[in-house]
Amino acid sequence: MLHKIDLGTRRFIVWMAVAFVVVAVDQVTKWAIIQYIPLYGKVPLYDFINLTHQQNRGAAFSFLANEGGWQRWFFVVLATGVSAFIATWLWRLERQAPIVLAAGLALVLGGAVGNLVDRIRLGYVTDFIQVVFPTWTFPSFNVADSAISVGAALLIIDALFFSGRTPRGIVGGPSGPNPTGPNPIKKD
Repeated sequence: MLHKIDLGTRRFIVWMAVAFVVVAVDQVTKWAIIQYIPLYGKVPLYDFINLTHQQNRGAAFSFLANEGGWQRWFFVVLATGVSAFIATWLWRLERQAPIVLAAGLALVLGGAVGNLVDRIRLGYVTDFIQVVFPTWTFPSFNVADSAISVGAALLIIDALFFSGRTPRGIVGGPSGPNPTGPNPIKKD
């Protein structure tokens, strides 16, 4: 049956599967942390990294964490809207769209949904990876946060180097206008 599905739909299914894997890994790791590490507990892995159990009721770096509870539903609505937008973007991607763009979108989508599940189910996001420097500790994060960060980096790379670019030498491409006359590809 899969062979009858057009290439665009197959690509969409693949990228949604990537997002689903991110959500699944995120949720399984958070479940394990909640089950096996007490709240605010710490398990050193190396000199520079710990597993910990934190509850983040805010956004990145605990932004708005100490508000009265309204932020939970604000972030639920925001994450739902962003997730729907990204899923629609993935659906509408051209077959020739750079893989780095689709991968970035899928990772951000998976991370957003992973944290969304926590906010709806628990009222907070479980963070558990803690990177320690000699004089400073980086705020704790999770698999979803990591996927969002890597996905955002891929989106920046795509914007700088891939999307909207035409290969050099193509009429109207970065090498400049066609010296022989109007662009034969554009219909005047």
